[in-house]
Amino acid sequence: MKLWDKGFTINDKIEKFTVGKDRILDSYLAQHDAIASKAQANMLAKVGLITNQENDALQTALDEILLLIEQNNFDIDDNFEDIHSKIEAYLIEKTGDAGKKIHVARSRNDQVLVAIQLFEKEYLKDINKKILTLIDILLQKADQYKNALLPGYTHFQAAMPSSFGMWFSAYAESLLTDLYFFEASYKIADQNPLGSGAGFGTSFPIDRLQTTQEMGFSEILVSSVGAQMLRGKTEKSVATALAMICGTLSKMSYDLVLYNSQDLAFVKLPNEMTTGSSIMPHKKNPDVFELTRAHCNRIQAIPNDIMLTINNLPSGYHRDYQILKEILFEPMLQFENILDILTFAIPQLEIKDGYMEQDKYDPIYTVENINDAIKNGTPFRDAYREVGLSVENGTYNPHKEFKTSHVGSIHNLRLDLIQNKIENFKLDSSICK
Repeated sequence: MKLWDKGFTINDKIEKFTVGKDRILDSYLAQHDAIASKAQANMLAKVGLITNQENDALQTALDEILLLIEQNNFDIDDNFEDIHSKIEAYLIEKTGDAGKKIHVARSRNDQVLVAIQLFEKEYLKDINKKILTLIDILLQKADQYKNALLPGYTHFQAAMPSSFGMWFSAYAESLLTDLYFFEASYKIADQNPLGSGAGFGTSFPIDRLQTTQEMGFSEILVSSVGAQMLRGKTEKSVATALAMICGTLSKMSYDLVLYNSQDLAFVKLPNEMTTGSSIMPHKKNPDVFELTRAHCNRIQAIPNDIMLTINNLPSGYHRDYQILKEILFEPMLQFENILDILTFAIPQLEIKDGYMEQDKYDPIYTVENINDAIKNGTPFRDAYREVGLSVENGTYNPHKEFKTSHVGSIHNLRLDLIQNKIENFKLDSSICK
C-alpha cells in the first residue's frame, strides 16, 4: 500500500530505490506517528469531519498499534512503503471507512514532519537527562580528587600545576555549556507542523491548537510554507547539538587515553575495562575511550553531511529530505550508547599516586616562584627573568610548599558554583520540564 496510490504500479527498481531504508528507519517514528494520528482523529471529530463513533473506533485501533509497537510486533513488510502507509492500512482493516478518512486535511508531508518533531523532541529530553547524569558523576569525581595534583599541559609540554578536581569539573561545566545547544534544538523541535498539509494548508476548518495541546507541543508552526522548511532544520539543529557534546567527549576521551599511557600514568583503568594484545601479554588497552573518541569524531561530521544534502533547496518538500533519516537516526542511537558506556566507565577511574614527585615536573612550579618574588617586592619582569635563568642554568628550586599544599583551595575550585549553574539550567530550561 502507498498513500499516494492511484491504481497503477511503478517499476520494482524505482520502488526499491525510492523506498531506500525507510522500512527499517521508520521504526523510530512508528510510536510518534500513531500518537499524532490519535490527535488528528480527535481533532477531526471535534470539527465534525468524522463522527464520534468513527473516532472511537480509530482511537481503539491506534491504541492497539501502540501496544504492538511496544511489543516489537509492528513490522513494516514489503507490501508497504513506510510506517505511515502501514498504520493507515491497519486502521482501514480494523475500522473500515473511518480508516480511510483519517487523512482528511493531512498530507504525508506534515504527517512525517510531526512524527519527526515528536521523535526528536522525546530523544532530546531523554539524552538531556543522561548528560546531566554524566555531569553529576564528573562533579562527584571532582570533589573526590580536588586535592590530587595533576600537571597541566599546553603544547604537549608540562606547563603549570592543575588538579584532577579541576580536570573533572572542567568537563562537567563544558558539558553544561553544550546543553545550551540542546535547549535551542529542543525549542525548534517543540513546534507543531500538523495541519500544514503539503505546505499550503487546507480549506477545512481544522483546529491546530487542539492537536498542539494534545501532543504536548509548546507552539504551533503557523506558516504552512514555513512548516515545510522545518524539514532539515530540526535535523540539523539536533545534529549540531550532538556534535557540540561529542566535541567535549572526544577531548575528554583523548585526555584519558594519554593519562592512561605508561609515559604519563596518571590514571588506572580496572582490568575488566581494558582489552589486550594477541602478541604482547603486558598490554591493557583503553579501547573504550579510543572508540568513544572515534564515534564522537564521526558524529561531529553529521551537521556538514546534512547541510550538503539539503543545501540550496527551494521552499516546499523535496525527496532529498528522506536521506536525512539515514544520516541522523542511527548516529542518534550510537550517541546514546556512548553516554551509557561513559556513565558506566567514569566512576571506575582510579587516580594514581606519586607521579608528581618526578623531577621532570619541577619546572611547572616556576610561576609560584615568580609570585613569591613579586610578594617580596620584585617587579614581575625581573622575577620572570631570574626564575627563567635559574631553570636554564640548573639552579632552579621548585616551590616546595605548593607541592605539598591543598591545590583545591589554592585554585579556588568552587564546585558549588558549578552546581548552582546546573540547578539554574534545570529551573530555566524547557527541556528539563
